[in-house]
Amino acid sequence: MTRFIAYRREWSANPVRELLAGAVATFALIPEVIAFSFVAGVDPQVGLFASFVIGIVIAFTGGRPAMISAAAGSVALVVAPLVAAHGLSYLLAAGLLAGLFQILFGVLRLGVLMRFVSKSVRTGFVNALAILIFAAQVPHIVHGGWLNYAMLAAGLAIIYLVPRLTTVVPSPLVCILVLTVGATVLKLPVMTVADLGRLPDSLPVFAWPSVPLTLETLSIIAGPALAIAMVGLLESMMTASVVDDLTDTPSPKNMECTGLGIANVAASLFGGIAGCGMIGQTVSNVKYGGRSRLSTLFAGVLLLVLMVVLKPWVSQVPVAALVAIMIMVSIDTFDWSSLRSLIVHPKMSSAVMVATVIVTVFTANLALGVAVGVLLSGVFFAFKVSALLRVEADTDEARGRLTYRVSGQIFFASADLFIDAFDYQDAVGKHAVIDLTHAHFWDITAVAALDRVLQRFKAHGVPVDVLGLNEASSTLIGSLDSSGRLREV
Repeated sequence: MTRFIAYRREWSANPVRELLAGAVATFALIPEVIAFSFVAGVDPQVGLFASFVIGIVIAFTGGRPAMISAAAGSVALVVAPLVAAHGLSYLLAAGLLAGLFQILFGVLRLGVLMRFVSKSVRTGFVNALAILIFAAQVPHIVHGGWLNYAMLAAGLAIIYLVPRLTTVVPSPLVCILVLTVGATVLKLPVMTVADLGRLPDSLPVFAWPSVPLTLETLSIIAGPALAIAMVGLLESMMTASVVDDLTDTPSPKNMECTGLGIANVAASLFGGIAGCGMIGQTVSNVKYGGRSRLSTLFAGVLLLVLMVVLKPWVSQVPVAALVAIMIMVSIDTFDWSSLRSLIVHPKMSSAVMVATVIVTVFTANLALGVAVGVLLSGVFFAFKVSALLRVEADTDEARGRLTYRVSGQIFFASADLFIDAFDYQDAVGKHAVIDLTHAHFWDITAVAALDRVLQRFKAHGVPVDVLGLNEASSTLIGSLDSSGRLREV
């Protein structure tokens, strides 16, 4: 009942504000979706069909209100080889299977894995995506001639100056309206949306992917489907986390996993490519007031209306207007404060952020960039924790006793430090005591390290007592000590 009340609240918001914000996100979607369709090797209508369906379905099934999801570049990069080798039908089948994988991940509650993505990785992800969004606009900027530059400058001027006069209508919409009317009335020879590729001329139609239901087909699509599922979920989870930070509200990540899976299944059954969260368009939506599911729904519905019902008018929108919007999105997406933080934050955290940006930008692979960032975060964390291990020796000559007081965490990264901290030669002729009151053993490597220490003392004829082992460490040793040598510890 509580979840139902919360869900209903996610639809209640200022309708005018939500519709206008969703409209801005829609126009920000058009050039990227068309561009990503070319990357995937399919007609623009395949990406647009997907974006219609995903936007509408995920408005009801997703976990993060105000998030915009559509056909995305990360997924396009993954599926391009499949399309080139086997064609569109296998792409649709792979998208269908990927959606089922994502539903399964949501049911298994794998959304909690986002806890392992550090703030540095998230910042690097956002900055890299902002750079990629801007880079995608460069071809439209450099190959358009002086008139294109003039249109682009006018568009940016409108976007950034109109808010000083009024915020009733989002300035990107004013930009589109003014530049479209101006280009049409003056008959300016500029590139328009119609020049980007074939646009839909009908509504998407439900159809099962025309592939043979055989094990061979499964072997062809299984790998790409799993890659689509993982990349899509990663980008969606990262985008949801960004919106969480922007709005100071939480969102159920497992519900987002399941919702994206359902949306991708629907998109594949209606002839569209699989998709995921779109951070640039989402940031744009949130910036202009989108807070509820209504803005997400309207973005999908408006895209459908624009591309099918109003196609003759939308076809006349100058590409320069859309490029201006995307430049604004990239500027707003980039975390400019992170540049200043590079010299303030710990060097390891800054290194993780920079590495995430570099890998993502140079490979154009968001999943790889985040994976490298998470890996480096784990390595640096393990290094920092292992460096906290301390072993202090205290000799009682009168009693012939040598006490080692151990403090810190003993695990795979600190096990060798633990072993090397003992002076086995100095302990000869004494009685050694290892005090573990302030230490904790975490894994089988730590247990093996303790066994190694005891065996080295034994080899030098030194009797050893182990004191202060906490209950959790004792239980771990009892379950992992296959040799039985540590049972009496």
